[in-house]
Amino acid sequence: MSAAPPLTEARTAIVPGTAAGRRFDAVLAELFPVFSRSRLSEWIKSGDALLDGRPARPRDPVRGGEAVSLNVVLEVQTTAAAEDIALDVLYEDEAVFVLDKPAGLVVHPGAGNPAGTLVNALLHRDPALEMLPRAGIVHRLDKDTSGLMVVGKSLVAVTALVRAIAGREVRRRYLAIAHGKAPAAAFSVEAPIGRDPQMRLRMAVVGSGKPARTDVERIATDDTLSALRCTLHTGRTHQIRVHLASRGLPLVGDRLYGGRPAEGIERQALHAAELAFAHPLSGRPLAFASPLPDDLAPVWLRLTRSPA
Repeated sequence: MSAAPPLTEARTAIVPGTAAGRRFDAVLAELFPVFSRSRLSEWIKSGDALLDGRPARPRDPVRGGEAVSLNVVLEVQTTAAAEDIALDVLYEDEAVFVLDKPAGLVVHPGAGNPAGTLVNALLHRDPALEMLPRAGIVHRLDKDTSGLMVVGKSLVAVTALVRAIAGREVRRRYLAIAHGKAPAAAFSVEAPIGRDPQMRLRMAVVGSGKPARTDVERIATDDTLSALRCTLHTGRTHQIRVHLASRGLPLVGDRLYGGRPAEGIERQALHAAELAFAHPLSGRPLAFASPLPDDLAPVWLRLTRSPA
């Protein structure tokens, strides 16, 4: 099957007088904030971003009042095969999907998982997603973490969602069942996360890592297990798993970080239960909730119905 042709879209704007003397690339980023700076830079270099009808260098100063024309070029970004995999889609419109991912579903194809992933399923549902990086996926869940995800359906939506996540404007709350008795008072773990120097498959709290913060609230405990609500302020790989383990509270079933199966839970006991964000086009607030899946719900109910 031949590759899909590039999609193009023309956009125009006028450089405001207040921008006089500033770099072309910086002004372009303000005129077209829905596109990333790296993508705009590529279009400047390829001649798809023109200043008064002429090519310009990123560092060239603007005078103010010039016409800017942008030829938005979108080519195939995701080459995975479409597969008919059932998805639990809670919401869909012209800009976004919100879906409830089951445990066991890998998000991106990769070594050991070339097919059968969420990306493959999304491309079957909406083939146009092949034009977007990662088929519109703007954040990920680990294979064995269940729960809510948002997927953008256009470059404008994807860029807006990525920026909202980076700006901590997307609320993501998780329910977790951990070994040990968590403190009664809510607490935050603010510790940098990077690759574990002793084991590449793991992440760890390391001084050279990226800043990360997780807020943790104990919902219930029986002294051996704790039901927790965790709020992400950043989205580092394995963040909740690493932060809880660093406090002596490894997730039930999370063998990679010191957890072990308990009461029928074989996978890491982590569920993305709440997701809230502003619609990337209209700005309308959207909020979603997902109930605990069948493997986690019985233990959660037992803990929350018992005295803390």
